[in-house]
Amino acid sequence: MAERVACGLVQYIALRGDLLRVEKWPIGAIVAQACHASAAVLHQFREDPNTQLYFKNLDNMRKVVVEAKDEAELVGIADALQDDKMDFKLWTEQPENIATCLATKPYEKSDIQKYFKKLKLFK
Repeated sequence: MAERVACGLVQYIALRGDLLRVEKWPIGAIVAQACHASAAVLHQFREDPNTQLYFKNLDNMRKVVVEAKDEAELVGIADALQDDKMDFKLWTEQPENIATCLATKPYEKSDIQKYFKKLKLFK
């Protein structure tokens, strides 16, 4: 039963596309931002029932990585999630002190998808 429930869970990760295209960050640095945000939110909400179910089926974890065009769009998503009391981590890279990535804790896709629906997959 838990595996069936866990299969419906998804983690969304939004990365800033301008860091790659405008700021010319190396792809490895961009991927590191996603890793930081994902690890941080999963640790922060490790006792949450959704996170517990997500970890029970490690070989079938689902993530959707989307692209926010810039910092303003990323922060706008964070504001909408916060307004609706959705759990997430907005990763702020130091020492630059700029928001680079946002990751949600695992949610049912139907509960979280609307915040990211207008964004394209990161490529």
